[in-house]
Amino acid sequence: MIRNSIPSMFTVGNLFLGIIAIILAFNSGADNSNAELAAIFVIVAMLLDGLDGRVARALNAQSEFGKELDSLSDVISFGVAPAFIMYVVAFQNMEASALAWIVTAIFPICGALRLARFNVISGTPGYFIGLPIPAAGSVLSTLALFHNEIPSAILLASTVVLSLLMVSTVKYPNFKKVGIPKTAIWLTPIIVAGAVTLAVIYPGLLSKLIFIPLLIYALYGLNGLKKNARRLFRRRKRAKQLDEPAKSETHG
Repeated sequence: MIRNSIPSMFTVGNLFLGIIAIILAFNSGADNSNAELAAIFVIVAMLLDGLDGRVARALNAQSEFGKELDSLSDVISFGVAPAFIMYVVAFQNMEASALAWIVTAIFPICGALRLARFNVISGTPGYFIGLPIPAAGSVLSTLALFHNEIPSAILLASTVVLSLLMVSTVKYPNFKKVGIPKTAIWLTPIIVAGAVTLAVIYPGLLSKLIFIPLLIYALYGLNGLKKNARRLFRRRKRAKQLDEPAKSETHG
């Protein structure tokens, strides 16, 4: 019984950190003093999200309950929390407040749609269909830390792009084959504790360093969108070419 509950403890930890990130962003004040810590808590939540499934597979403790709990937690930690962090630090003082509200809402909505699709549609082995919400949320929350260097219009556009990538059909590598040996599960609490310690000591530096590989992973999808667009263009061109002889024969 306890063994089956261990993966869910990681998932609940993920949810807890997402809620704390929202509270920190809400209480960040005019100087956004807590934004860096809120963003890094989303990163640590991503670590927990990656561990819960691996621990479940290592312990052979996978369940439908754990799957649903994971999805519900992800909506909060990687959908609502990152969108709220971005809104607080970059969007709330914009003149176009209605646009800021809509863009902020679109992100967790697309995240929820992506999770629902993931739960009901079988994907391609070795790949996710669409940008995973933990990666999208982590990119958004760390991107918010650059609000002084990046114009609000670009941050708005970036939020929309990340939202669309989540509900796209672009294939992203999933790395699920990188598992945890059953004998090494006892190391996971040490890894989490170390990550939290580093997050508290170096919140800004660590989150901005992690932002780079996450951004590269997300941008991988733009290349996929380009390939999909080319493929669609070729199909339409081929269909048009096949249709023209048929029309000429009909008129003849």
